[in-house]
Amino acid sequence: MTGKTGLPVQNIDRSQRRRPMTGTEKGSDKEKASKFSKLSEYGKQLFEKQKVKEMYGMRERQFRRFFEEAVKQEGAAGSNLLSMLERRLDNALYRLKLATTRRQARQIIVHGHVLVNNRKVYSPSYLVSPNDEVSLAANVESKTAFLEQVVDKRLNIGVKVPEWMELIKKDRKGRILRLPARADIQAPIEEHLIVELYSK
Repeated sequence: MTGKTGLPVQNIDRSQRRRPMTGTEKGSDKEKASKFSKLSEYGKQLFEKQKVKEMYGMRERQFRRFFEEAVKQEGAAGSNLLSMLERRLDNALYRLKLATTRRQARQIIVHGHVLVNNRKVYSPSYLVSPNDEVSLAANVESKTAFLEQVVDKRLNIGVKVPEWMELIKKDRKGRILRLPARADIQAPIEEHLIVELYSK
C-alpha cells in the first residue's frame, strides 16, 4: 500500500496511532538535563567532549590535536577550539548551505568537488581564513540531480548563514569575512568542560 507521495505506508492499527508517546519515547530535554546532572564531574566533561566530537564528526586523535593548537593561541582555549572547529572546510561548506550535513560535506570534499580560492582541496579539516572563497568545482555543474535535490534545495530553506561568512547564492559559493567568534556558535556547548578534561 502506498500513500499520496508514492512511498510505502505501514499498516498501523488505529489504536496504536492514537497512543500518546511516553516521556521516554519523547526523549525530552528535561530528562536529558536530569541524566546529565546525575553524572560525575568527569562524566560531564567526557559527555561534553563526545558531544562536540560527534557534532563535528571528528576522531579522538584529531580532536586532541585541535585542542593542543587552541591552547597555544592567545585567548581562552575553549573559544579558540570552537573557532577552529567552525573553520574546518567541511563545516564551512555545511554552514554555507552547500551540503545537507557535515558528513555529506566531507564526502564532497574528499571526492575533489570543492574549491578554496579556485584550487581543489581534498582535506575536510582544512582551515578556512578571512577572504577565502569556497565554491563547488566545475565538474559538479554537470551533476544536475545533486545540485537540484541537495544544494539548491538547502540554499532555498530559511537557515541563516553565520555572520562570519557571506553566501553568494546565485553562484553557489561563499566568502569568509572574518574568523568566527564564540558568539557566532549558537549550539549549546560548555567548552570549559572540555578544557577541564584535557587539562588533567
